[in-house]
Amino acid sequence: MKAMLPESHILNDLVARAFEPGGPLALAQPQFRPRGAQTEMAQAVAHAISDHARLVVEAGTGVGKTFAYLVPALLSGERVLVSTATKALQDQLYGRDLPMLLRALALPQRTALLKGRGSYLCRHRLELARQRQDLALAPDLARIEWWAQGTQTGDLAELPELDERSPVLRLVTSTRDNCLGQDCPCFADCHVYRARRQALAADVLVINHHLFFADLTVRESGVARLLPDTGVVIFDEAHQLAETASQFLGRQLSTGQLLDLAQDLLVAGLRHARGFADWQGCAEPLRQAARHWRLLLADQAAAGTHGRVPWSGSAPYGVDVAQWAGALARVALALRACLAALDELTPLAPDLARLHERTVELLAQVANFSGDREGDGVRWLDIASQLRLNELPLNVAPALQLLWCGPAAEPGAWEEEEQAPVQRPAWIFTSATLGDEASLHWFTSGCGLEGAPILRVDSPFDYARQAALHVPQQLPPATDPSHSEQLGYWVADAVQRLGGRTLVLTTSLRALQIIGTVLQQRFAAGGGIEVLVQGQLPKRRIMERFRAPAAELGYVLVGSASFWEGFDVPGAALQLVVIDKLPFPSPGDPLVQAQGERLKQEGRSAFRDFALPAAAVALKQGAGRLIRTETDRGLLVVADQRLLRMGYGKRLLRALPAMPLLGSQEEFEAALDALTRTSTTDSPRS
Repeated sequence: MKAMLPESHILNDLVARAFEPGGPLALAQPQFRPRGAQTEMAQAVAHAISDHARLVVEAGTGVGKTFAYLVPALLSGERVLVSTATKALQDQLYGRDLPMLLRALALPQRTALLKGRGSYLCRHRLELARQRQDLALAPDLARIEWWAQGTQTGDLAELPELDERSPVLRLVTSTRDNCLGQDCPCFADCHVYRARRQALAADVLVINHHLFFADLTVRESGVARLLPDTGVVIFDEAHQLAETASQFLGRQLSTGQLLDLAQDLLVAGLRHARGFADWQGCAEPLRQAARHWRLLLADQAAAGTHGRVPWSGSAPYGVDVAQWAGALARVALALRACLAALDELTPLAPDLARLHERTVELLAQVANFSGDREGDGVRWLDIASQLRLNELPLNVAPALQLLWCGPAAEPGAWEEEEQAPVQRPAWIFTSATLGDEASLHWFTSGCGLEGAPILRVDSPFDYARQAALHVPQQLPPATDPSHSEQLGYWVADAVQRLGGRTLVLTTSLRALQIIGTVLQQRFAAGGGIEVLVQGQLPKRRIMERFRAPAAELGYVLVGSASFWEGFDVPGAALQLVVIDKLPFPSPGDPLVQAQGERLKQEGRSAFRDFALPAAAVALKQGAGRLIRTETDRGLLVVADQRLLRMGYGKRLLRALPAMPLLGSQEEFEAALDALTRTSTTDSPRS
């Protein structure tokens, strides 16, 4: 039976006692120190839980927001769902924070961790992968097969030595497209469904935003069934909610899906229905159609166009409309041939039945992208190792508002309790960066949360004492083509002086490559400095090496988008953060252009109401990598003179923590020397 929720004043009292000196948290953690901002946030969360209300909290770095929302949620006795934006925070919550708090508070709640399908080994797909004769994948496949014999969870995170970029992962994990569900011969031992059964039985469930929206949209797994019976839903790293939601409210079609279907069709057809159809004759035309489609964008790919290509009328920008229509028609023809081969054979095996469903679904997407776009949305094409067509809604706020404020269960759900009044959950949204204005309008308007109570609690760190800001004046303007190369030389001098301990955050992959190359050439001979560049090693290995450097080495890490947030390096291992440019959204991005047009039609400013607040949030995220504890010291460099010279720079400066500005190169070098002197006496990171 569900525990009764304590009355508001009782829950508030329990929360206050948990955080006070000599309370359970202090007894469980000798290093725990009460923080006024943390307690303020915890009590606001307790109020929202008691009232089954919404609450938006921006909690600055160091507030301790994880404990501030977990403590009242756990003490409430309600069933709790916590969603994060990253797997790293998921693992931290489940593996470290929740067990510690449950012990400290002497609570009996059962916890579970649930990730997306791609995080778990699929035993059936592993069996199919064994039939591939691919020597390049053999070492990784052998490593997975050995591990599969003993794993209890099937979570591929248990294989840290496996490169997360390995193509073998696609072969041994399932997707919604190829999962056979209860018809799978390995269903009894399925790691995904075992994890979901545990999730259904848990009192506290930790998931991620992608899984939340995927399950809510598809309604094909356990998480959606949990929502009506969840008393508290908490979104940490909530600044990514709107972007994640839009991915699941839109449509996608890729050459990768077509190639996967062709391969699965060939393997399953030969395994279950050899001789009933010409499986090679079905698979090969589909492969050829996908490759022909890919070649239409060969010119853009050769020119270095990797990213979003605008959609112009009936075809992407720069693509002949007739050729585009012909390529899609060729794909549709190949899919229909596959469908014809499968039509009478689906009763033979679940694999064939699911392949039939996948083919029908892909035909529907081809038909969608062959016609004109309907409704308020935007289309574009991603060019990378594969082509991906995207169609997303421009405004997800109405759909999200219905979710937060609408009925907690669908009509007819939970029939055994159909007559009982439906109690909506408490919705808690928190992040260190939700906007640069007191109203947090950038976040609330995009997520359908206008009118929700807002709390902003500042970081307890003393940035005026612990950090300083420098904007180099001798570099070319950020818009100059030589900026990245010159910045690389400038950073190299700073890295040499500091002895490493530097994170360079870039706003583009091009800048990442240029700066990374300059630094690696400068320190190619060693000299006690090793340069780590995103993409050259698995991200997990890069982070581990940077966080725990060898005694004789200093490290500089050059990273792009994935290192701007969620990368936590407390202590002396990181004392200099360099941001190459102000992180404005790319004006050539089709989604950015469409959002700008929408705002103009509403009489608003695309720059002031979209680009500027988005840049402020990203800048705060990047700057937040520098100071992670009360004893950290460091320097923040923003290598973009517009921060000081343009009028809008004042708004961006206000978004950063208040810290001294080092005006000259001499002041900056003196600050580096001071860090070098003090770093030898710093205690090791904990």
